[in-house]
Amino acid sequence: MTSPRANWKGHLRLGEITCPVALYTAASSSERISFNILNRKTGNRVRREFVDSETGDVVEHDDQVKGYETSNGRYVVLEPDEISAAVPASDKTLAITAFIPCDEIDDVYFDKPYYLAPQEMGEEVFALLRDGMKETQVAAIASTVLFRRLRTVLIRPHGDGLIGTTLNFDYEVRPADEVFADVADINIDKEMLDLAAHIIATKKGSYDPSNFDDRYEEALAELVKAKIEGKPFKKIQAPKASKPSDLLQALRDSAGAAQKKPTKRKSANSNTTRKTATKSGKSKSAGSSRRKAG
Repeated sequence: MTSPRANWKGHLRLGEITCPVALYTAASSSERISFNILNRKTGNRVRREFVDSETGDVVEHDDQVKGYETSNGRYVVLEPDEISAAVPASDKTLAITAFIPCDEIDDVYFDKPYYLAPQEMGEEVFALLRDGMKETQVAAIASTVLFRRLRTVLIRPHGDGLIGTTLNFDYEVRPADEVFADVADINIDKEMLDLAAHIIATKKGSYDPSNFDDRYEEALAELVKAKIEGKPFKKIQAPKASKPSDLLQALRDSAGAAQKKPTKRKSANSNTTRKTATKSGKSKSAGSSRRKAG
């Protein structure tokens, strides 16, 4: 089995205590089905190009430069070396600034999770910090430069290691009041609340991620597999939405149905189907390299 590749390597520091660590991607979209854009007439792949909005000429890479619009059609040009000089320099240190209760931060500030694991010669200090946080039930707030940006990171114990979650800055999080300001203040009838509580109680369970499918990816996998094999693909009919005119009666009906209907579990071969289609798609396009748009 190939060892995972670290996204970042540095040191975790608490005061005068440091240990070498590495960050690994915890959530990835690399297994999703990806498509190339083709010319329908020739079947050839198309290439993205940057074009001057006024002249229509193609702008080569060396002539592309970043610009900030100050007014309509007016820009401040920022050269690559100017941007590099303005970005904080990375000292490869994940410095812990405080310990907080594990549930203190609102989930809306969570950005992207990373596994945080010790490097050689850092296992003892790493274990001390991990077990110390477990014992006191706290999380750590740290900061460092990740991928050329100064980031705040929430660090929590996770099994034998730690989870480091990058946090959104305050200016990046939209205030909830902007969205909820016009939500009407409605007094719900006691019977409705009781029925809703009953329905919720019948649906109580636990979260097991393996019980949930990415239905979009699964549908794409089935479509790709059918096209590769030259078989017809049956379109899925959209379910008809019911429109209950009486909310109380709809709650009563739902409460009765909740006691009779078992929870549906995912099909056992859903992941197998997706992997088969992905593998088949890759074999058809072997030898062609993928390019990321700049």
